[in-house]
Amino acid sequence: MKSSFSLVTRFVLFALGTVALPLASRAQFDAPGAVFTSSNAPDSNRVMVFSRSSSGELSSPTAYPTGGKGTGAGLGSQGALALTNDGRWLIAVNAASNDISVFAVHRDSLVLTDIAPSGGSRPISVTVADNLVYVLNAGGAAGSTDSISGFFLSEKGELTAIPGSTQSLSGPNVAPAQISFGLRGDVLIVTEKGTSRVDSFVVDENGRAGPVTSRPSSGATPFGFAISAKGLLLVSEAVSSAMSSYRLQPNGAVDLVTGSLVNHQAAACWAVLSKNEKYAYTANAASNTITGYRVAEDGTLSLLNNSGVTGMADDHPLDMAVSNNGRFLYAMNSFSKTIVSFLVGADGSLSRISSIGGLPTGNAGLVAR
Repeated sequence: MKSSFSLVTRFVLFALGTVALPLASRAQFDAPGAVFTSSNAPDSNRVMVFSRSSSGELSSPTAYPTGGKGTGAGLGSQGALALTNDGRWLIAVNAASNDISVFAVHRDSLVLTDIAPSGGSRPISVTVADNLVYVLNAGGAAGSTDSISGFFLSEKGELTAIPGSTQSLSGPNVAPAQISFGLRGDVLIVTEKGTSRVDSFVVDENGRAGPVTSRPSSGATPFGFAISAKGLLLVSEAVSSAMSSYRLQPNGAVDLVTGSLVNHQAAACWAVLSKNEKYAYTANAASNTITGYRVAEDGTLSLLNNSGVTGMADDHPLDMAVSNNGRFLYAMNSFSKTIVSFLVGADGSLSRISSIGGLPTGNAGLVAR
């Protein structure tokens, strides 16, 4: 039986809700968080945790061993770390020991819960959707191939390999850059730098990825990318320093919307999407800048600034991440070994807040909450 309320009671409850909701939203809006990166060190890979204040500034990091090994040099990838949507679990790749690690996240501290073989050689990127985890293996070892492999993530933070989930990319030695879920976990996307192709894999109800469907990229050297909740794929292109947008289809098709919109900068390699999905950004490694793009409802792109300069980073910006509340964008800089904090404006503008050092040589991946 449905409950019955008087009109007065309904009005009082509605009025209380309209007062309480902004207060609750404001508290969540200003809540502190954390930014995570991996050291990628060859002796012992570690996840480095930078606590984030409510004003967006970062504190000196605390390091947590992954139990695996890194390469000591950049991975040439985006997504070496991944956070679950609920923020409970963090997954890291260990490229030199061919495994992946899972951590339970407790505010700004971590507890290692599992280490599992990656299903291939040289894992460089990882993605998660609900309890499904997929890793991108870049190969390189004798007899190895470029591939993806899937896992189930348990409530205890343990990984179980999914039988039949390993799939090859479009060919060997394609220099892949990133893997990520799209369409609520129904499709996987991989970019191939070496062949300038975009791959897709349809994921069935059992979590298994099907064989690869591959199409040419709009521009040369597709690298990092972001995918919106509505299935819009935004890909950076390093050679022309550009971004292209595509529409994902449930059958794995990837349809071009805006092709290779150049940003007048140099080496757009990493890409991120604002939380309201109205703006996308590229980190331009060779010009030390961040470029913002407007993202229209139909997926059409336009430059936020005609010059292509939306924000100034430090030296050689690589991976980027946006905080859960959407207020802050973080850019990791490999040459200066810093992370720069930006305030994200309602119009997509970036206002630089601060810069913090402490990164080791060759660190990889960046996620935030």
